[in-house]
This record gives sequence, structure tokens and C-alpha cells, in this order.
Amino acid sequence: MWTTGWSSSAASRSATSSSSPTTKRDIVIVAYDADWPRRFEIERHRITVALGRRAITVDHIGSTSVPGLPAKPIIDVDLAVADVDDEAAYLPDLLAAGYELRVREPGHRMVRPLQQDVHVHVTTAGTDRVRRDLRFRDRLRVDAADRDAYAALKRRLARHERLRRGQE
Repeated sequence: MWTTGWSSSAASRSATSSSSPTTKRDIVIVAYDADWPRRFEIERHRITVALGRRAITVDHIGSTSVPGLPAKPIIDVDLAVADVDDEAAYLPDLLAAGYELRVREPGHRMVRPLQQDVHVHVTTAGTDRVRRDLRFRDRLRVDAADRDAYAALKRRLARHERLRRGQE
């Protein structure tokens, strides 16, 4: 059986934004969309055009990368660079490509386009975070029982959050 590694302290970390305040959006889980891999490929192209070989790896992660898994309709991307803390080496080019910085925390940055339908998680190549994300994705791709259990957990957590916010 898998574990998520999720903790309330990790969920409550404050995001640091370069341009706008943190916003809370409705949590909506939708059925798998066969168009998600194509949307990822568009983002991969956008990133590799912007960064060239500085984009060491660009991987589709998260629930939208797992066929058949319900998800929030947000494409998650793992972008590995030589050193995430050396923002001058990659961030200006991502900003010029239309992304905005949304999270700055130790070992991780997150950028997204203005449409907010993609989250690009920038990390240092070879770190545990990159390996963990890929192992989790790969496990859900091959293990139907774990995929179903994770889908049920996502639905429960989304409903709990909507109830907490008074949205249901």
C-alpha cells in the first residue's frame, strides 16, 4: 500500500508570490480527461523552448498524469534544473514565457501561467522530491487498487475542504 507523505504542516506552508496574493479556489475533482497528456506536451514544449538544455527533465506528474484517475483539472509538471536556488539561471526565461512565480520555498519553486491550469514545480535535478513524484505516479499507473484508493481519498479530502469552507 502507498503513503502520500502528506501532512497538515506541509499543507499549511505559506506560499510566496512574486506578483499576487494567495487565492483560494474551489476544489473540483473531475473524471480523467484523455486530453491531459496533450496539454502536458504543450507545456513541455513551452518550457523547453524557454530554457533549452537548462530544463534537465520535464515530467508530467500528479493525478492528471495517471490514466483513469480523477483529478483537479490542473496539469502538474516536474521541471528539474541544475540548481533551483539559482533563480537567475531559469526564472527570467520562465517569466518571459508567460509563467508567474507563485511559490518560493527551500528546494522548490512553483510557477504557473495566468490561466492557472498548470503548475510547474521547479526542483534541483536528482533530488528526492523528483524521484518521489515519479515513483508515486508510476505506482498509480500500474496498480489499480492503489489508484482507486487514492481516487477515493482525493474525493473525501476535496469534500472535507468544501465543507470546511462552507461551500457544500
